[in-house]
Amino acid sequence: MIREDLRNIAIIAHVDHGKTTLVDEMLKQGGAYRENQATSERVMDSGDIEKERGITILAKNTSIHYKDVKINIIDTPGHADFGGEVERILKMVNGVLLLVDAAEGPMPQTRFVLERALELGHRVIVVINKIDKPDARLDEVQDEVLELLMELNATDEQLDSPMLFCSGRAGTASLSADVQGTDLVPLFEKIVDYIPAPEGDDDGPLQLLVSSIDYNEFVGRIGIGRIERGCIRQNQDVVILNYHDSEQAPVKTRIVSLYQFEALRREACETARMGDIICFSGAENITIGDTICDPQSPEPLPFVKISEPVMEMTFSVNDGPLAGREGKLVTSRQIRSRLYRETLKDVSLRVRDGESADSFLVAGRGEMHLSILIETMRREGYELLVSAPRVLYKTDENGNKTEPAERVTVDVPEDYMGSVMEKLGSRKGTLIDMGLHGNRMRIQYVIPARCLFGYRSEFLTDTRGEGIINSIFEGYIPYQGEISTRFTGSLVASEDGESTSYALYSVQDRGDLFITVGEQVYMGMVIGENPKSGDICVNVCKQKHLTAIRSSGADEKLILTPPRDMGLEKAIEFIGPDELVEVTPKNIRLRKRILDTQTRLKTEARLKK
Repeated sequence: MIREDLRNIAIIAHVDHGKTTLVDEMLKQGGAYRENQATSERVMDSGDIEKERGITILAKNTSIHYKDVKINIIDTPGHADFGGEVERILKMVNGVLLLVDAAEGPMPQTRFVLERALELGHRVIVVINKIDKPDARLDEVQDEVLELLMELNATDEQLDSPMLFCSGRAGTASLSADVQGTDLVPLFEKIVDYIPAPEGDDDGPLQLLVSSIDYNEFVGRIGIGRIERGCIRQNQDVVILNYHDSEQAPVKTRIVSLYQFEALRREACETARMGDIICFSGAENITIGDTICDPQSPEPLPFVKISEPVMEMTFSVNDGPLAGREGKLVTSRQIRSRLYRETLKDVSLRVRDGESADSFLVAGRGEMHLSILIETMRREGYELLVSAPRVLYKTDENGNKTEPAERVTVDVPEDYMGSVMEKLGSRKGTLIDMGLHGNRMRIQYVIPARCLFGYRSEFLTDTRGEGIINSIFEGYIPYQGEISTRFTGSLVASEDGESTSYALYSVQDRGDLFITVGEQVYMGMVIGENPKSGDICVNVCKQKHLTAIRSSGADEKLILTPPRDMGLEKAIEFIGPDELVEVTPKNIRLRKRILDTQTRLKTEARLKK
């Protein structure tokens, strides 16, 4: 049976190519809102962090109605750290909209998501987005997309993929680069005409593949997936199977509640049919890749395995002098409970207990993946210490050590190309490709993931803020040997107390400061960066002694350089192996692992022997 009244599509693209903005306009023109209803920008990015950063972290389901057809739309993340999410989502759909920025053209994540879509045999509608940008290169970008399709061994049908020209912000689409559209009707028409309708056995035994997981404090895990065969009913008895775990016995459960996606809402329903994308609760231990089956016909479906973590950090209880003053949730029991609860909805996260009772090893897909977890916990009132990230090594079949590598793409003005290539070369990068795009150079490297730690801020400095750097997981390569990625030291506080303008004025010539006047500091706290290697202990709490000649008012003439803003990601990027980031709801501080100066110096001397 073919469901002509239904289309399932995913919107895939590189980060910041306009997926969520286009979905906004599709919802508006697809009748999701009342005529006078107030709407917000990027409505699909529902989380606070998503709105602040302008990125999509979790895939979101929505739907619109065009004529007599319901179009289920899945807005996917564009950042490389969430690439595994995209792979799974593609199993729920029959076709994709591939968005490409009219100025940037295909980027690393564009290649990754398109390759996955082509492997699954999906039909592709290419959408050249942001055509109203002043530096749009419509003809060149069209050629670049076709070249990419050929490189990825697209079939003849996929090479003939239709191409539309859109402005997501303006809500217009056109079939010709020379004609400015007036609305998104051409896009809706192309989706209905070109994307195949779901096809399957509507009367057969139930088969539902779980492609995504949500979590709710009241009902626990919520499975999201597409019905591949048959129909599902509320309060139906089913079994859970996993194709890749043949030894697992079928787990009996019951579907307690059932929902379909209608615009921005989840609407409760009693039944759903083949082709529908639904969410359900009741299956307590459901996970991504499981198949919900009829007990009389237990046949699991194959699935993309969940990508393994490539990076690990240690989370531990804050044991500093200021511990417990700013956070409400500070004990190891509270932190442990929160981390293990996160694994219920984020299946790419791995958590295990550390060597001590107060520490936990948390592994994820990249720095952004882990920093978003830390930021979320911080906003919830948690206080904790986190270590510098470290990559997870593997051993190949020959017993050789391997490490994760990234494919790095940099877009820079020609003037800064030499500096960037020199830095990436010194970090064990291998040049893959180089070419002129407009008036900028685009260079591709394959580089060990650990060699990128701390480089992004350096890159922005080297390119005067004009460079763009993107990376995507390339795979495991042979271990490249020891390498130093940090060539600067730290300015470390030698006293407890409150920083003074007099002390900071005398210290600022020694390096960049991270703190300002009147901040609480403690011995072992990192208060700045030493431009040379090695640490310097400084006293930033020193008071100016008053005499008959000098007065306290003289301090007002001291001119201090504004401190460097160290946000969470910058702090994690900056710290060395012997340093930690203290994260509280109000502050982010950097500190040494061993706070006492004498003990720390003795330990360092002992390690050098």
